[in-house]
Amino acid sequence: MVSVGEILKHPDEIYFLLKLKMVLSRAEKQMTPNEPHWNFCYTMLYKSMRSDIISHPMFPPVDTHFRNAVCVFYLVHRALDTIEDDTSISPDVKVPMLVDFHHRLYDRDYKFSCGKKNDQVLMDQFHHVSTAFMELQKGYQEAIEDITKRIGAGMAKFIYKEKKDIIEDYLEDINEIPKPRLFWPREIWSQYVNKIEDFKYEAVQCLNEMVTDALKHAGDCLNHISALKDNAALQLSAMCSVVGFGTLALCYNNIQVFQAGVKLRPGLVAKIVDRTRTMSDVYNAFFEFASLMKSKVVDMHGSNNATMKTLSRLNEIQEICRMSGLLNNRKFYIVKSDQGYNSSLESFLSVKDEARISNFVKFLGSS
Repeated sequence: MVSVGEILKHPDEIYFLLKLKMVLSRAEKQMTPNEPHWNFCYTMLYKSMRSDIISHPMFPPVDTHFRNAVCVFYLVHRALDTIEDDTSISPDVKVPMLVDFHHRLYDRDYKFSCGKKNDQVLMDQFHHVSTAFMELQKGYQEAIEDITKRIGAGMAKFIYKEKKDIIEDYLEDINEIPKPRLFWPREIWSQYVNKIEDFKYEAVQCLNEMVTDALKHAGDCLNHISALKDNAALQLSAMCSVVGFGTLALCYNNIQVFQAGVKLRPGLVAKIVDRTRTMSDVYNAFFEFASLMKSKVVDMHGSNNATMKTLSRLNEIQEICRMSGLLNNRKFYIVKSDQGYNSSLESFLSVKDEARISNFVKFLGSS
């Protein structure tokens, strides 16, 4: 749910929230598959979309075959994540499941009960995903199978997205009932505390090192996006990557990771969705978020080597962006406002009618 406070502090994002809302509404009306397996797949995707808005198959608009492939791939990856994250599954069972999961894509009867809430529903009825997978074009099947095989085999290795998710979700994982889910690597956190649970109180230095470690993958991420030939695939990958890198910038040196959890504002995500179309947009976004992160780098308790390492990696990322020759002077992702409004929107935002603003917030948060 988008809060009133967030809207008032960032009025420049209202347009993008409204635009995103309209596109989502139109997309959901258009996407009404008759087949039960496709209906299940898109229903599960929409439920996931509430927390991961850019996973929506209509961003950017794509043809039906590509959209279906993206939907299936997202759910397959979600299933892999569910298996990996379920701490109740013993390693002896989990490891072969992850390694062999790409074979399950061809099994119309496969299911394995694990996870919670929507993830459990997905795993209990995974046969719908397999049925949908079997209807994809051969090229999409081969690509999804190959990627699933490699992801499953390498789940234990930290990659760009997983590092971002682990950093972002610390608070949720550490408060997991009946016991915490612990994903942070011991070789990093053991330098700061004896027990990872102690990070609720002393953690920022380790958090910063985790973010710095994830930064080394940014160059590969940019190379991957720039190599994509299909414009729709490029836009989809670009939006996900920009949001991921922005989340790292938000998490860096941010104690709120341990106190309240952090995510990019819905309005900022909506702006990224609207404005990330080309590689020029991607390079500009990475450059801008790297600049934001550099402004947050401080020398904490003499940890000069650590901060220099962070600055070095951020400089490397910005140099890649410069060398692309695609940078421009637009700075449109991060807009700071001390007063929380501007004159052009003052008449709309100086709302004394609380019912009006409340209804507006409910409208934004209803998808």
